[in-house]
Amino acid sequence: MAKMLIKNIKGLFQTGDNLPKYKKGAQMDNGDIIENAFLAIEDDEIIAFGKMEDWAGITDWRDLDVIDAEGKYVLPTFCDSHTHAVFAATREEEFEDRIKGLSYEEIALKGGGILNSAAKLQEMDEDTLFEEALDRIHGLVEYGTGAIEIKSGYGLSVEGELKMLRVIKRLKAASPMEIKATFLGAHAFPKEYKENQQAYIDLIVNEMLPKIAEEKLADYIDCFCERNYFTVEQMTHLMKEGAKYNLIPKVHVNQFSIMGGIKAAVDHGALSVDHLEELDKNDIEALKGSETMPTFLPGCSFFLSIPFGKAREVIAEDLPLALASDFNPGSSPSGNMQLLTSIACTKMNMTPIETLNATTLNTAYAMGISDTHGSITVGKKANIMITKEISSLARIPYSFGENIIETVILNGKTFALNKKE
Repeated sequence: MAKMLIKNIKGLFQTGDNLPKYKKGAQMDNGDIIENAFLAIEDDEIIAFGKMEDWAGITDWRDLDVIDAEGKYVLPTFCDSHTHAVFAATREEEFEDRIKGLSYEEIALKGGGILNSAAKLQEMDEDTLFEEALDRIHGLVEYGTGAIEIKSGYGLSVEGELKMLRVIKRLKAASPMEIKATFLGAHAFPKEYKENQQAYIDLIVNEMLPKIAEEKLADYIDCFCERNYFTVEQMTHLMKEGAKYNLIPKVHVNQFSIMGGIKAAVDHGALSVDHLEELDKNDIEALKGSETMPTFLPGCSFFLSIPFGKAREVIAEDLPLALASDFNPGSSPSGNMQLLTSIACTKMNMTPIETLNATTLNTAYAMGISDTHGSITVGKKANIMITKEISSLARIPYSFGENIIETVILNGKTFALNKKE
């Protein structure tokens, strides 16, 4: 039985046994911080926390590892609820195209974008795809990510989508990170189905979904609901078909245009609606009273120079919000969640505490792992990060580009990047 005590913690963030499942509105700026604190871990679970003066007598403290966190903050690890972290190649040539004046949509229409990634993925074997993805996601742990959702969507064929989802299944088994798999066969229409979209929808419904269910390869279903991609009606059909296999929707909506996708997603029980660079009053009304988490992807806004999500309007309406990286090779080639908090503060006028709530507790909800992750609570997984010595938590978004995290503990064990433990 492994035991660990972290003592003299400057501030223990997102801590309590009665925290809400997510924070919303004014709650978003409350960090639930215990100052001068301790945290006790046994095996892979949190078993106690509190003020330093109260730690004695909590449990048997013999034969344990002790970490002195004087001057340092302890937080739950980041949960990244929207990524495309399994891919075959980067797309820096498109980055140069955008610098020269082409838009993301123009690049996609000439065969770049998602179709570019799909073509490259077809050429890579499953083992190489797995090995590169494992290195890629473990590289994110040193920046504090302890849980990650990964989508398919670069396969765009029965074989390609199954290959991606099998890789994600292997990642789940090989990594100490908590990983959720999302089936995104409806990411784009392959060239051969450009003039016969219904045939591709039928392929997803009649061939992909049954095989995915048979192998238990996905937790969620997604669709890129956007002009030049999938309509609201097509997304609705796919959400209904996914529900037959108990796949809960987590969908792309409102990246470039407002089409009514948010209301449709809410009506069909979506766990989250993601992107939301475009948002109007009808969308906000549709989210009120729902259990759907609005999720902004500011890394994509930053990289593509498109509008940033209206975080202040959402918070002012007493709604929650989450922030995820959208880590992918085309529109957001960074999974650094610390950098994400910086962008959200500077471009979306969120406070540091709001961004930290939006990347821990609220993203855990958006991943469906609230029972085990996202807060420092007795009985939850011991997935935590320890900062360097800093004056306040605002230092995390303030020091954009600098890694403020000193130690990451996953499932009660210190993560060693070079050993992938």
